Amino acid sequence: MYIKTLTVSALNGYIKKLVDNDFILSNSSVKGEISNLKLHSSGHIYFSLKDESSKINCIMFRSAAKNLKFIPEVGMQVVVKGRVSVYEKEGAYQFYCDMMEPDGVGELYLAFEKLKNKLQSEGLFDEKYKKPLPKYAKKVGIITSPTGAAIRDIINVTKRRNKNVELVIYPALVQGINASADMIKGIETLNKVEDIELIILARGGGSIEELWCFNDEKLAKAVFNSQKPIITGVGHEIDYTIVDFVSDRRAPTPSAAAEIAVFNLEEFKNRILTYENILQTRIQINLNNRKNEINLLKRNLMSLSPSIYIINEYNNIDRLRELIDIKVKGRLNKEKEALGKISALLSAHNPLNVLNKGYAMIQDENENLISRVSTLKESEKVKITLKDGYVCANLTVKDSSKI
Repeated sequence: MYIKTLTVSALNGYIKKLVDNDFILSNSSVKGEISNLKLHSSGHIYFSLKDESSKINCIMFRSAAKNLKFIPEVGMQVVVKGRVSVYEKEGAYQFYCDMMEPDGVGELYLAFEKLKNKLQSEGLFDEKYKKPLPKYAKKVGIITSPTGAAIRDIINVTKRRNKNVELVIYPALVQGINASADMIKGIETLNKVEDIELIILARGGGSIEELWCFNDEKLAKAVFNSQKPIITGVGHEIDYTIVDFVSDRRAPTPSAAAEIAVFNLEEFKNRILTYENILQTRIQINLNNRKNEINLLKRNLMSLSPSIYIINEYNNIDRLRELIDIKVKGRLNKEKEALGKISALLSAHNPLNVLNKGYAMIQDENENLISRVSTLKESEKVKITLKDGYVCANLTVKDSSKI
C-alpha cells in the first residue's frame, strides 16, 4: 500500500477537517477551573481550563465575551460551551467558547484562600515582622532555577546597576512536588553564609499549577523565620502567592526584585557628587558670610580703636585750638579796639600833650600838681616838667600885690 507524503500544513489541515466534522467536538460543554487568564485589550479572552490531571487552552472572542454577565477570574470553576478546533499554524487544538457560566470556585483557589487566611490569623503577614532591607547590600543570595529566565534577568539587572555586588546562587527546583522542600533548604543554607545580607526567592511566570509550590505552608514559615530579609519575585505582576504575603518585600517580577535588592552604583555616585557640590557650595557661602562678619567686626574695631580715637581727639584738639585762636584773636582785636579808643581818649586828655605847646607842669616835692600860686610855699622846691624833660628848682614866692 502506497502512503502519500504530506506537508506539515496538509497534515494540520487534514486533522482540522476531522476535528471540525466531529459532531461531539463541534458542539461541546466543558467544565474546569480557569488558569492563565488574559483579558486582552482587544476584548478577546485567552485562558486555560484544567482539572486534577489535564488542561486545555481556550479562547473566547470579543463577540461572545461582551455577553458575559461576570468577570472571569483565575481559580474560578466554570462551564463553557463551544467547539474544539485546530489552529493550523501551530498545529495545536483549542476550545473556542461561545458561552461561559460560573460553576463555583476551583479547589486550588479554595486551598490558597484557606492557607492565606490561616497564616494571616497567625500574624505572619503583619508589617511589624517585616525585616528592613539593607540599602547597600554587597552580597545577595538567589534561590531559583539555574537555567530559568529569572536568574538571567536578575544577573542582567545586577550587572547594569552595580557590578560590584556579588551574587550567590542556590540552584533550586521552582516547580513540582519537591520544589518547596528544595527552596526551604536553600533558605537555611544561605542564612548560614555570614556575609550574605539579603535573599531573593524568584522564578518566572507560569500557571497557578506551576507556581503552586510557592503556596506551601512550610515554605511560607521558612521565609517568615529567615534571619536575613527575603524579597520574593515570583511570576508576573498579577501573580500572587503565599510567600509574597510572608516575605519582607514582594516584587512583581524577578527583574523588579533585583532592582530592589541591588542599589544603582551610578545613581549612588551621582548622589554623592550632588551632595559634594551642595556641601562645597554651602561651605563657600558659610566662609563668605564669616568673612563678611569678620570684615564688619574689623571695621567696627577700627572705628572703636584707641589709636583711631586718639587721632580723632588730636583732630578735635586742633579744631578746638583753632576755635580758641579765633576767639582769642577776636577778643584781642575787640580789646585792642576798645584800648585804642581809651588811648585816643587819654591822649586827648593827656596834660603832657599841652607841654608840646610850650607849657610846663609844676609839681611839689611830693609830685602833687600845683595849679595855683597860693598853694606854693615860700622858697619851695618844685619839679618843672617840660616837653623834653623836667628840672628841679627853688621858687621864691613874692606877693603879687607888691609888684
